[in-house]
Amino acid sequence: MNTIHPVLQQITDRIIKKSAKTRKEYLARMEAMYGKRVKREQLGCTNLAHAIAAEDEKVKFRLKQVDTPNIAIVTAYNDMLSAHQPYYRYPEKLKESILNVGATAQVAGGVPAMCDGVTQGQPGMELSLFSRDIIAMSTAVSLSHNVFDGVLCMGICDKIVPGLLIGALSFGYLPTIFVPSGPMSSGISNKTKAETRKLYAEGKVGESELLESEIKSYHSAGTCTFYGTANSNQMLMEIMGLHVAGSAFVPPNTPLREKLTDFAAKRVVENTMQRNGFIPLCEVISEKTIINAVIGLIATGGSTNHTLHLPAIARAAGIIIDWDDFAELSEIIPLLAKVYPNGEADVNQFHQAGGVAYIISQLLKAGLLHEDVMTVMGKGLSHYTQNPVLLDDKLVWQEAVNLDQNIVRPIENPFSNEGGLRLLTGNLGRSVTKISAIAKEYRYVKAEARVFVSQEDAIAAYKAGKLNQDCIVVLAYQGPKANGMPELHGLTPSLASLQDKGYKVALVTDGRMSGASGKVPNAIHLTPEALSGGNIAKIRDGDIVELDLDNGILQVHVDEAVFEAREISSPDLSNNEFGLGRELFSGFRKMVSSSEEGASSI
Repeated sequence: MNTIHPVLQQITDRIIKKSAKTRKEYLARMEAMYGKRVKREQLGCTNLAHAIAAEDEKVKFRLKQVDTPNIAIVTAYNDMLSAHQPYYRYPEKLKESILNVGATAQVAGGVPAMCDGVTQGQPGMELSLFSRDIIAMSTAVSLSHNVFDGVLCMGICDKIVPGLLIGALSFGYLPTIFVPSGPMSSGISNKTKAETRKLYAEGKVGESELLESEIKSYHSAGTCTFYGTANSNQMLMEIMGLHVAGSAFVPPNTPLREKLTDFAAKRVVENTMQRNGFIPLCEVISEKTIINAVIGLIATGGSTNHTLHLPAIARAAGIIIDWDDFAELSEIIPLLAKVYPNGEADVNQFHQAGGVAYIISQLLKAGLLHEDVMTVMGKGLSHYTQNPVLLDDKLVWQEAVNLDQNIVRPIENPFSNEGGLRLLTGNLGRSVTKISAIAKEYRYVKAEARVFVSQEDAIAAYKAGKLNQDCIVVLAYQGPKANGMPELHGLTPSLASLQDKGYKVALVTDGRMSGASGKVPNAIHLTPEALSGGNIAKIRDGDIVELDLDNGILQVHVDEAVFEAREISSPDLSNNEFGLGRELFSGFRKMVSSSEEGASSI
């Protein structure tokens, strides 16, 4: 491994310094619990009897033994999410594997798992981001019985992995492994799917054609195959050392997947205090691990949603990062992957080309990752430069090689010398964008603002032909305080259609776009948000807005004194408060932090 890049070292030192107090406090809390929670004899007899009442005699006998590790299974199973449907039989498989190595396992609890693909453009999407905090709290409730020595987390999709990890970090003294289930097989290409959506937005195909296209894309069990938030989660679990190495993108219901799941079950037992290789979660998630996660996101062009999730995860471990850290890393981290929406390939093709393991190997080679981190596989990120295979029905790991330079590139020949994310600043605040998905010719737009306060109104204006011009669509009051910060993926086909017609268009919003959003230039997660008095709420129709993605500029060109004197718009937001369970989340909207701080209410 080469010497760490000097800028990476500088950023690392800065994060360690600004996190010193909170990180020290977190680790002190965790270390105070090392070994204590395994002493089940400290439970009252009634407590322990309740915990083991439903088990068979063999398991009861083991659970009464202090030296027998007991593993918590926290599951996000439901059979509506294609990615989570394979988890149906996982608990019994995990329990059997764990019993075979002299330990026990119990399903500690379940966490909710909503599908953003189902709720896109629906009122339920306003619960999506806050579901991450509910998942974190549900994970904590699951582990609160204090009878566990390790944790297996089963979750994949958008808010579920961040929520599970945030919750597990409050029990960071426990060894924890994330267990994936893998992507569905490739259906029609993501490009073909996106083209049909655009044609539908233009009225050139009907609902039957659109539905047929969508069903051919989302067609079986497993993760959706584009590189959105769910699959960015899986990459992150690899580069953070929380998966069994190379397990992210192995398809479900295959012999290799079965072996990897078995290995994860046995590995978490080996990592418990009772065995010889104690590896608690709090020692896996360090400042360097968080930095590695940001680097992986940048190098692969991952989901912008993680500019929210990673700060929230970091804070749960006492680590402070912000968008300046993302921006400075993006200046030195090359783009090494082209996966849809940043390219033509899907995640199956990405994995077959060398995948995450190859990306890690190249970044380590250039000194652009921290190798000296703890992982669930042991000390050192070099464990994750290998991909698993079956040889004579035995699980082995082989060094990843590049099998398709159209999908993954060596460090000497990147797709771009800079990474996939960009911080945008100016007189409207701070925001982010995924520049890797935007063609060079679309990265600069200076045009009149068209202002809306709902996605539906913007789409209606498009359908009425009122956006047939160079324009920047400004969509305010979409932040976490206003309506829970729903994804605005429904705008993409309309704006893409305008762009294809030759108009220079862009989106500026304090809301989110989908992790799979593609070619339309945007400035998202704008903070301060409108409901917090952000300047986005002062923009009026006809104002000239400048969006310069290459140079990181977001600016409204209005006389400074005039702009300063404008009143904040105050639209009626009462429709955000009720229906589809939204009334239950009013407290979250009042307590939530800013986007840059992770949009967290806990």
